[in-house]
Amino acid sequence: MHIQKMTEKDLTPHVGSMNQLARVRTSVLDDGRGRGIRIADVDNGTGLRFCVLLDRGMDIGDASFNGTSFAYMTPVGPVHPAYFEPSGFGWLRSFNAGLMTGCGLRNVGNPEAEQGLRVDGPLGLHGRLSNTPAENISITQEWVNGKYQLRVSGIMREVSFFSENLELKRTVSTALGDNSITICDEVRNLGVRPSPLMMLYHINAGFPLFSEAAVVEGCVKNTVPRNAAAEAGRGVWNRSQPPTAGYVEQCFFHDVEADKDGMARMTLRNPASGLSMEVAYRKAELPFFTQWKMTGEQEYVMGLEPANCHPEGQAAEEKNKTLKIINPGETVAFKVVITLRAQ
Repeated sequence: MHIQKMTEKDLTPHVGSMNQLARVRTSVLDDGRGRGIRIADVDNGTGLRFCVLLDRGMDIGDASFNGTSFAYMTPVGPVHPAYFEPSGFGWLRSFNAGLMTGCGLRNVGNPEAEQGLRVDGPLGLHGRLSNTPAENISITQEWVNGKYQLRVSGIMREVSFFSENLELKRTVSTALGDNSITICDEVRNLGVRPSPLMMLYHINAGFPLFSEAAVVEGCVKNTVPRNAAAEAGRGVWNRSQPPTAGYVEQCFFHDVEADKDGMARMTLRNPASGLSMEVAYRKAELPFFTQWKMTGEQEYVMGLEPANCHPEGQAAEEKNKTLKIINPGETVAFKVVITLRAQ
């Protein structure tokens, strides 16, 4: 009998501990600029493994499915938040990519030049979330409704005296026999002032899941290229190409139709590697979807990015009247599910 189909009663006589089959193991990196980062390695026992970077906004770093790595990793590597450069494009100096990098909580996309003295400081590229350590971390490994579930939870706070006081509670989970990772977020405004709320899930597929044979599929109602470079690739936005020297990134803004369960879905499928990755997201809170197509040499990645904003920065969202505001006492929940399948 396959492990995936065995119940708690079936499995218990066969093992001394469920850690024999599936587990979450915490440790601390001990070298280079990543030294001191707490991590949680998750192995669901049936082919899915991934690493939660507890001190990096609970981002998801390296990931593999049935022994095959599928997340893109930049040459930067994991960098401790102590080295974070928050102004301008300094965010890129600590951008490891990995399977999922969180962008927010108050800015996504372009940085803003500082104008006079601001209590909350300049708004750098993609905000502070990815460089914020988690607190109140909890690890849960237990049988729930017939499934052996693995959950990692923690809280990130973006807070300043005389300014914002936002709290993000994140739970990253999977289960024995499951081929998906579920990210459930709750953002609360604990302060006394309304605050912009910008959230983007920067999900990064890498080789061999992403190669020249890969295609992007989904129920897309409308597509808007971000700029002139993307306009040139409008007709082939869903197809890839080999690594290309001097390639200029292309971004496409898609309006993806939600299914009856309220979840919209986009899939990167690769018949050559025999893998596909579906990104499902609850569209009510995440109405926008950005596709980041980057096929440069060594910078070879396809980003599938659900969000509640466009990645153009807070000022642009405000100008376009699409900037989301979270009021004092308000809670906003987000849900994203990443599913791997063998073709």
